Amino acid sequence: MIHLEGINKTFRVARRKSGFGRALQALFSREYELIHALQDVSFSISQGEMVGYIGPNGAGKSTTIKIMCGILRPDSGVCNIDGRTPWQDRIDHVRNIGVVFGQRSQLWWDVPVGDSFDLIRDIYKIDARRYKRNLEELVALLDLEEILKTPTRTLSLGQRMRCELVASLLHSPKILFLDEPTIGLDAVSKIAVRQFIKDLNSRRGTTVILTTHDMQDIEALTERILLIGKGRILMDGSLEELKKRSSWRKTITFEYLGPQPALDAGMTLREARPGRIVVYLEPEVCSAAEAIAHISRQVEVKDVSVAGISAEEMVAGLYREYDI
Repeated sequence: MIHLEGINKTFRVARRKSGFGRALQALFSREYELIHALQDVSFSISQGEMVGYIGPNGAGKSTTIKIMCGILRPDSGVCNIDGRTPWQDRIDHVRNIGVVFGQRSQLWWDVPVGDSFDLIRDIYKIDARRYKRNLEELVALLDLEEILKTPTRTLSLGQRMRCELVASLLHSPKILFLDEPTIGLDAVSKIAVRQFIKDLNSRRGTTVILTTHDMQDIEALTERILLIGKGRILMDGSLEELKKRSSWRKTITFEYLGPQPALDAGMTLREARPGRIVVYLEPEVCSAAEAIAHISRQVEVKDVSVAGISAEEMVAGLYREYDI
């Protein structure tokens, strides 16, 4: 379905120091720096997979997505998506993909949402029967009946993102690229968008590539993670493998009466305030039972909870491990 092999992309960026003199000098002589956005990026994604493509800002995520969409041409390497090279077969390629950018809109700002959908129908040359069927299904699933006559500029962010999803799926794409689809959304809107994406994958078998910094999105939607840093693929595995890799560390929260207790070996203080501490526990040094007993001997424990490391902490640990 999607196959990338040895993809490289370098940008030539102009640099100058601040100040009027430097600005004037740059008019006649510019200094350039080569930015290696992607270096030997290779991976494959099968039909129907939902993959989380994660990494810090500037890691190369958006550049990869733009190459897979056909917007950018790599310096070298192979990108084959459903039998096509995106930048060479752009017209045929875009008929089979949908793209949602959380901070960009494909809807016309001053016209009703329904008119934007009609314009997209004409752009993609969707036949009337398929358009009607897809529009009715998508509008019902995302509860948009009441806002089809509303101009885009008057919509809330959550309403607009749901409309962006409909706009990207009217032509029944096989692949959906999602770049920060829940950015800025409230909890209710996030849950609605996540559930819709899961249903779409289940009902239609749509392949989903998700780039996000929200690890709750990754946990809710994907089973496989691609980690990119400094333009290189650093990890390709399942979320469960990542959890097992980090499962040695646990977090224990104590609520207590009295002065702050001293910690034993294998316990690291993460957070402290009067009557409450949160500690990291290394089970191979100190078990949860031993940690609870140690604290209980010093103070009166009102409540205690034990949890594994969060997805955000796991990914932050990977960033530290790979120095990105």
